[in-house]
Amino acid sequence: MMSPMSRQNVPHVSDGRLVTFTYSSNVLSDNPLQDPAARAVTLWLPPSYDQKPNRRFPVLFALAGFMSSGRALVNWRGFDENLPERAARLVRSGAMRETIIVFPDCFTSLGGNQYINSSAIGRYSDYLTLELVPLIDREFKTLAHRDHRGIFGHSSGGFGALWHAMNHPDIWGACASHAGDMFFETCYLPGWAKTLTQLMRYRRASLPEGKARVTLFPAPKKRGVDDGRVAQFLSALRGKSPDFEQGHALMDIAMAASYDPDPSAPLGFRLPFDLDTAELLPERWRAWQRFDPVRLVSKRQKALSQLNLLYFDCGRQDQYAMQFGAELFARRLRDQKIKFHYETFNGTHSHTSYRMDVSLPLLSRAVAGKK
Repeated sequence: MMSPMSRQNVPHVSDGRLVTFTYSSNVLSDNPLQDPAARAVTLWLPPSYDQKPNRRFPVLFALAGFMSSGRALVNWRGFDENLPERAARLVRSGAMRETIIVFPDCFTSLGGNQYINSSAIGRYSDYLTLELVPLIDREFKTLAHRDHRGIFGHSSGGFGALWHAMNHPDIWGACASHAGDMFFETCYLPGWAKTLTQLMRYRRASLPEGKARVTLFPAPKKRGVDDGRVAQFLSALRGKSPDFEQGHALMDIAMAASYDPDPSAPLGFRLPFDLDTAELLPERWRAWQRFDPVRLVSKRQKALSQLNLLYFDCGRQDQYAMQFGAELFARRLRDQKIKFHYETFNGTHSHTSYRMDVSLPLLSRAVAGKK
């Protein structure tokens, strides 16, 4: 009898297979962070892909959360399933219909991105829609139509899935978002005080530790621009794995680079706070709000109404307070008479991949079309 501690990932004969290839992106070739343009793309091909050479399959794109990538979603996991193993089990059980699943690598030197175009990070929305979608349709046996193509993800990946569904209804016919970033007042603002405290260590005028200060910081001429401390923070992290507090600060910086890029500003983006007083800058915050899903519902009503599936969920103890945004998002959708599938559950933001046992079967049916 096998011990519970000696779990083995033994491939099942009907598990399908993984294919990985490297694609050199034209869209990412001039990205401002100088991140690699050549990216690994992994696909899970379902069991019948090789058994039925004339059959074509619907496609799902899996977007990873911040600090992760598509490659991480297919790695071995102790005491758990990776995403291809989960999909294979669901297909074997009959809960999920066979689909191709694509795992793009959109990691950046800021720890990730929001799958949108940003002049400070790169054109990652264009990378997905203008390059990867046509490439996958050309090289693999797909049903190349938006009705047979879905997108899903968790956290930043969940935000990216929602944003793409709202803005590219010609590309995506179904969407699932697990704890996707929304209602930015609750999910982003509370953490910025710790980020600003981290950045204070890199202020040029800082005194040696333990010394008192009797003069005020001079008011910056331009509020919301880096005075050098963000650049020094990023330089100090280069080539290192950030700890939890550093990782959170890096995430906030990446969000600023995503939502408020400005080629004329230091580092190519603006910050939403006064770095010394932590005052929220209304003009900068408005730039962020333009991307908030809860504020886009009425503007994107037509696109959302065209989806074959709009699924989202969130844990009621989410440590980033995403549950409040999810509830507000549901109310906004209801006000616009948009069909959706919304679930809450007793959990946090982390270790919730089991929720894909709900979303993947729904997505697979939504993109399968008529049988």
